[in-house]
Amino acid sequence: MTAYKILVCDDEPHILHVVSAKLRNNGFDVLTAADGAEGYELARAEQPHLVFTDYQMPLLSGLELCAKLRGDARTAHIPAVMLTARGFSLSEADLSHTNIRKVLVKPFSPREVLATARQILDVSDAPTLIAATDIGN
Repeated sequence: MTAYKILVCDDEPHILHVVSAKLRNNGFDVLTAADGAEGYELARAEQPHLVFTDYQMPLLSGLELCAKLRGDARTAHIPAVMLTARGFSLSEADLSHTNIRKVLVKPFSPREVLATARQILDVSDAPTLIAATDIGN
């Protein structure tokens, strides 16, 4: 089985590291971007199966990134997960212009990120996807 490719976009290095490490340690191929513009270009070039993006980022917000992805025929099919601080809420109108499937509020757990990726990609908890480094996490 080819690994699912996931793009993680966040301008906070710690969040970028934690989210990407959890996904990598569980068999996913992970790409990272430090802002929305870089994320958009990577998504167009690499065609990930899923995008995790922070709401508040430089150049393009996560919401703007998701709207651009949905508006581009090459990336319109890619589902997204929004990572957001408690103060930011998304309206139904915001969501209607995107492929955002779920919103995770910070602080979230790495397990929640992994469960969300598996749910959206319809990947089971199969032992082949669990790396030894994930035991106990």
